[in-house]
Amino acid sequence: MEMRLELVPLPASDVDRSLAFYVDQMGFHLDHDVSPGNGMRVVQLTPPGSACSIVIGVGISAPDAAPVLNLHLVVDDLDAVRATLLHNDVDVSTVSDMGGVRYAYFSDPHGNSWALQQISATTF
Repeated sequence: MEMRLELVPLPASDVDRSLAFYVDQMGFHLDHDVSPGNGMRVVQLTPPGSACSIVIGVGISAPDAAPVLNLHLVVDDLDAVRATLLHNDVDVSTVSDMGGVRYAYFSDPHGNSWALQQISATTF
């Protein structure tokens, strides 16, 4: 059996603000921004190098939906990614080392929280 996680829906109270955050500050690729009708808007974005995308928009989730917590973006060089995000005005935490697995944390404009994760080659 084969299963692939390819799309994660995230609540976004301000779609344009979230879109700007993910494209301009995070460097995600804008895959689709469509309005199929009935007031619905679907915005799909993909992190660089990822096979899994996120979707935000109108009609995707309830306007007052709770944020999604602790999504992980796995990176090869946490310090370089963190420096880039800080340069792009993303409020990223300091780095925490958990014994070979390093993390830094941030949230999007809706409060969806993310972890940048770097796993040492010697961890496994």
